[in-house]
Amino acid sequence: MFVDEVRVHVKGGRGGDGVTSFARQPYEPRGRPDGAGGSVILRATAGIATLLDYHHRPHRSARRGLNGEGDLRRDADGSDLLLDVPVGTVVKTGEDEPVADLAHPGEQVVVARGGRGGRGNAAFRTSRRRAPSFHERGEPSEERWIALELKLLADVGLVGFPNAGKSSLVSRLSAAKPKIADYPFTTLYPNLGVVEVDDVDFVVADVPGLIEGASAGKGLGHRFLRHVERAGVLVHVLDCASYEQRDPRDDLEAVLTELRAYSPDLVERPALVFCNKADADPDTAELVRQDLAGRGWEALAGSAVTGQGLGHLRRRMGQLVLQARASRPDVPSTPETARPVLRPAPAREDFRVEATAEGFRVTGERVERWVVMTDMDNPEAVRYLQGRLIRAGVERLLAKVGARPGDAVEIAGQVFDFEPEHADHDPDDRDDLGDHE
Repeated sequence: MFVDEVRVHVKGGRGGDGVTSFARQPYEPRGRPDGAGGSVILRATAGIATLLDYHHRPHRSARRGLNGEGDLRRDADGSDLLLDVPVGTVVKTGEDEPVADLAHPGEQVVVARGGRGGRGNAAFRTSRRRAPSFHERGEPSEERWIALELKLLADVGLVGFPNAGKSSLVSRLSAAKPKIADYPFTTLYPNLGVVEVDDVDFVVADVPGLIEGASAGKGLGHRFLRHVERAGVLVHVLDCASYEQRDPRDDLEAVLTELRAYSPDLVERPALVFCNKADADPDTAELVRQDLAGRGWEALAGSAVTGQGLGHLRRRMGQLVLQARASRPDVPSTPETARPVLRPAPAREDFRVEATAEGFRVTGERVERWVVMTDMDNPEAVRYLQGRLIRAGVERLLAKVGARPGDAVEIAGQVFDFEPEHADHDPDDRDDLGDHE
């Protein structure tokens, strides 16, 4: 079963909670975070040709980090969940926004980040707070639906109406064994074959046949056209044995219309025409070939059944593939060749305040993370959180937008009463250092 589209629910591992413990030592080092949760990572892997596994098991979760222990011990991180997908997989959000295009073997993308591990109480010791009795909770992980869409990585795409003989061509040009029959829509999913000629190896894709209106979703529609996008060379396969029912030249124009409607770039790529089934009606095949050649097409005639003309077709395909590769180099970046990218650090005031019917809401990754990692049942932890919010400028911005004492302020689902300038916080706090800002 070939599956080229699937929705997957991914969830990273939650970070492990810190721990509150007291060691009988005169000098205690700064506490470390406890186990971070594992992330969910997609990796493009050669040898995988379908997304079938994710069709059967669409829910994938990484392991959470372990909670901390006493004696300043840091516990284990949750292991990342590495998911192998076919090379050519496009990753999108649940809203169909592109995330990554895994077009080369080994390319990876994190689709659900694991939560950070919470720090133990030893991390919050200062010159004034000698014996803190609170710790951080582990950070919740990212959780979302993503869409995976496979676009075949073929050098040559065989296009044409149903029953034109594309599957037969793949079986004769390569070692592939696609299903072949004498009725339309035999091919319901793409077939790939590797062709070798003159020391050149290239991949040929026979994809489901086009019909008029495919670019608007008719028939197999976009499921077909998506697999043509990456092909550097197109071979238009015409059925020249059914001239009494349908003119092969009209078929070619219909296919070109659908390709142009889907993506104008497709009709600009190197292409040739193969007038197939010349063994059944050689006169028609030669007539069509000569007429198309007069219009500027490179047209060949032959038969996928008898093998007539396939040697020349194979050589021309190889030559066009080399030209396409030379004109469209597609070399993946490596650590040795990739240029470093310098990005400015984000501004410290990386949050927003908005008025709501109940009061005010503060949003921002950093401040929301602080709230969800705070033990709200511990008054000392809550006072520490209040100090962090003041130092970050949350109180100042709330007052600026009109918040008054007693107004409700929501942050990450928690509701607080706005009481400005009453925070009991230590000016010597070191909470904004390192990875736990």
